[in-house]
Amino acid sequence: MIVVSNSSPLIAFARLNELSLLSKVFEQIVIPEAVWFEVRHEQKAGGRAFANASWLEVQPVRHPQRIAALQQMGLDWGEAEAIALAIERQADLLLIDERRGRRIAMQHGLKITGALGVLLIAKQKGLVSEIRPLLIRLRDDAVFRVSESLYRLVLDEAGEGT
Repeated sequence: MIVVSNSSPLIAFARLNELSLLSKVFEQIVIPEAVWFEVRHEQKAGGRAFANASWLEVQPVRHPQRIAALQQMGLDWGEAEAIALAIERQADLLLIDERRGRRIAMQHGLKITGALGVLLIAKQKGLVSEIRPLLIRLRDDAVFRVSESLYRLVLDEAGEGT
């Protein structure tokens, strides 16, 4: 399975100090150079956490014109490179959280999920017994924006709704 990631899901799990959970859900994650730069320079997540992440594989994007076209659609450098790399590698899954990036990725036929989707997969695989504590930490401690309706939807899907 080829999984490509943008920086936001990686940073979210680093801020939770749960990069190991992300590596258990996906054996290997491919990232473009722009995402590698972003995560290594993320202060709140402690960029050093990524230095030992042997399950992250950095790959260059081969078609810079695709990156430029995606940036013209309003994407930042990392999002554009992540989507371009996912297209080039014919990725099975793209990890991305930003609304615009998700919409554009789906327009290009990519299957997507974000940090919350990864938590659901972790629960389905039996890697965590409960995602509510992680969701709370993600929202409160990691300063990850989650609307109340999405928060409740994810908990319902995980069988942890009220």
